[in-house]
Amino acid sequence: MTIGIVVFPGSNCDHDVHHVITAVSGGEARFLWHKDTDLSGISAVVLPGGFSYGDYLRCGAIARVSPIMGEVKRFAAQGRPVVGICNGFQVMVESGILPGALVRNRDLRFICQPQTLVVEQTDSPYTSGYAPGQVVNFPIAHADGNYSASPDTLRMLESEGRVAFRYAAADGTVSDATNPNGSAGNIAGIFGDTRNVLGLMPHPERNAEAALGDGAGRAFFDGLVAHLQGASA
Repeated sequence: MTIGIVVFPGSNCDHDVHHVITAVSGGEARFLWHKDTDLSGISAVVLPGGFSYGDYLRCGAIARVSPIMGEVKRFAAQGRPVVGICNGFQVMVESGILPGALVRNRDLRFICQPQTLVVEQTDSPYTSGYAPGQVVNFPIAHADGNYSASPDTLRMLESEGRVAFRYAAADGTVSDATNPNGSAGNIAGIFGDTRNVLGLMPHPERNAEAALGDGAGRAFFDGLVAHLQGASA
């Protein structure tokens, strides 16, 4: 059971994710360079945060044509776990793994702050450790985190229960006032058409230990590790 963490030129959260998976959640992980094309021995893939290729053109637009992404797309299509965090989410929408787009924040400013979210769905490896409607704090750090999609796509995501997290107040209230970047429907993360694929802008790895806050992000990685260990048992 090994989780592959893709490293693009400009990735900067790869070691954070590796630390949480291995030292906090007790899993196994190894780095995958963006030129790799062999995912043998890999049970799940994480596309971490950062600024792949300097965020030139659009965030994730160059990373989507990296050699490894063809393999990641096939891996996801096979129903295997793939999660994209922040820049990783941007790479996923640019690659067509997830629908929609991530565009400039409403206020056209980079935002770096603690952020409360409400957990919308718990029937996935990543969210099974939370209760429906639970409020968690996952920090955000992005300039292009404003989730946008066509009205038809937004209706589809809502009707199929594919919104994983929403930006919310500490009491779980969801409103425009609790939306840091203008995302449609306060969407902070979405699933693919099955629960194996997830993209989210907030960083669970930045609050996965008590030294960093309340450790709310640990259950995210614990759930993935437990899912993989159960699948291999």
